[in-house]
Amino acid sequence: MSNVCIIGTGSYLPEHVMTNDDLSNLVDTSDEWIRTRTGIRERRISTGMSTSDLAYEAGARALQSSGLKPEDIDLIICATITPDYFMPSCACIVQDRLGAINAAAFDLVAACTGMIYGIVTAKQFIKSGMYENVLVIGSETLSKVLDWENRSSCVLFGDGAGAVVLSKASEGSKILASRLEADGSKHNLLTCSALPLHNPYVNTGVQDMQRQGSFCLPKIEMLGQEVFKYAVRTIIDNINNILNMAELTKEDITYIIPHQANQRIIEQASKTCKIPIDKFHMNLDRYGNTSAASIGIALDELVSSGKLKKKDKVILVGFGGGMTSGSILLEWS
Repeated sequence: MSNVCIIGTGSYLPEHVMTNDDLSNLVDTSDEWIRTRTGIRERRISTGMSTSDLAYEAGARALQSSGLKPEDIDLIICATITPDYFMPSCACIVQDRLGAINAAAFDLVAACTGMIYGIVTAKQFIKSGMYENVLVIGSETLSKVLDWENRSSCVLFGDGAGAVVLSKASEGSKILASRLEADGSKHNLLTCSALPLHNPYVNTGVQDMQRQGSFCLPKIEMLGQEVFKYAVRTIIDNINNILNMAELTKEDITYIIPHQANQRIIEQASKTCKIPIDKFHMNLDRYGNTSAASIGIALDELVSSGKLKKKDKVILVGFGGGMTSGSILLEWS
């Protein structure tokens, strides 16, 4: 019997490491201030690689892990809020570089829940019979949309990419259940603006600002406390709901891979859910919040560690701007 399975994982991080001490040379902060509030010690920052470069590297590793050839891929989905261009899509650039000549390709925007949304979307394409092999990539160069003078936000984020290959297969890590959510009423909690309206009928003051170079580039802005409360609540709700869907208990779960945003968020969710913190796989101390890439990076890291055993149950749970959230339950093989 065929299932929708993850048959390959991959990730890629830029080489340059930016420590908390490095950040203290840019803004009024310290290693202790950042660590005690977030759990982050360092993050990776691109010194030249674009979002599509990172995506290609992670995608190539996932493809190699899967044992498939580039021409076997039917669809590439790239989840990102920091693409190289509005067009072409990051996914199309990756398609060309991989040589995945038979693949359709598009980008998906769900912020930090991007990998979850991408995997669930791929699952539906496979279940429908339209495609058999799908490459899903979460890739971000968040360093280009940070306000490096704002210590409450620039300390949180890093660059990187994670990827998975999904396939219709009799062997592989089965997707047992999945769910997606959104609450657009909270869209103002976490934002990154796009280009302003610019045409002959727009207020000339805006155009004058642009011509004079005083228009600010898009930057991530967030209402930190509100995001924290939303994140804790949605992690708890998603874990409980997907367990109910699968008719499983917390004791059945071996690992939970949450979006890597803040250690305090994960610890609070663990305490409220009464799930031991050692079941939550975390790497945010080394990579920070890599948005759509974080769950893919953490999954690949856990796979590479050799800790996963056959029949282990793993929950992926994400939350992000929109506000969006979602979860996936896997049975490892």
